[in-house]
Amino acid sequence: MLDLLIILISISVLLSGLLAVTLRNVVAAAISGGLASLSASVIFILLAAPDVAMAEAAIGSGLATFILLYTIHKTGARKV
Repeated sequence: MLDLLIILISISVLLSGLLAVTLRNVVAAAISGGLASLSASVIFILLAAPDVAMAEAAIGSGLATFILLYTIHKTGARKV
């Protein structure tokens, strides 16, 4: 059962990453990248690596997404 859950969340990571690359709206792409990072941190929790999951959630999902959204807001680059 755990293997199936890990596979489903891995598919979610891949789809979110694909969306982040293919979306034309940079805000939506940044949020999709953050969602991929958050899904990866859930996988790390399921694989019994809570320290890696906390680092991924804080840095990958939280800080990196915030910096990207802040930069997009400051530059005014909403669409490419």
